[in-house]
This record gives sequence, structure tokens and C-alpha cells, in this order.
Amino acid sequence: HVQLVESGGGSVQAGGSLRLSCSASGYFDSDNCMGWFRQAPGKGREGVAYMSTLNWYQRYADVVKGRFAIGRNAKKILNLQMNDLRPEDSGVYYCAADRSCRGGLSAESYAYWGQGTQVTVS
Repeated sequence: HVQLVESGGGSVQAGGSLRLSCSASGYFDSDNCMGWFRQAPGKGREGVAYMSTLNWYQRYADVVKGRFAIGRNAKKILNLQMNDLRPEDSGVYYCAADRSCRGGLSAESYAYWGQGTQVTVS
């Protein structure tokens, strides 16, 4: 199992930036694929970006391409750099992990989830 803890959420004005981080602990075979998802009030959980920690393949949702960047550092901290934020980017952002990236941006495909961190863009 993998335990995930997000940090870095907050409130920002439109056009601003935030950086989210996700630390992972536990059995590391379970985090071959890591991603970020978000959920706005009254909406389903939406895939934002994911990456393979084996070959560094990355994929982004069209609505965040060119503005968000996913990465993982040597300490195995997963980051999401969010630039040019818009009000529609607001929501609770979740870090997720799974053994495989077959599910891509589909939330149902990820077995492990963090508790979420709030992002509010006004």
C-alpha cells in the first residue's frame, strides 16, 4: 500500500500560480503511476495530469496543457506546478497512485488517494 499526503493548496487570484506537492510512503511498487485529480463542488473527479515513474511519460488534460506541469523529484515528491490559474481551476486537488498507468486520466483506475488539498482561484 501507498500513503499519500498532499500540501500546497491555497487561495490565489486569477493569473497567479500555486505548487502542489504529494509525498508518498509505503510499498513503492504501488506508485509506478502517479497523478493529480480535482473535484469542484457538485462535479465529478476530473483527471488533471499523470506521469509514469518508470519512464517519465506524462499526459495532461486539454484544459491545463501549457499551464500545469507535473514532476517528481529525487525524494519521490510528486509536484504539480500550476501557472496562469483560472477560476474554473478551483476545487479540491487529489494526488493518486497506482501500479499501472493504463487508466490514464480516469479516476476509477487509481487505487490509492490522498486526502486532498483545496485550491481556490478568484
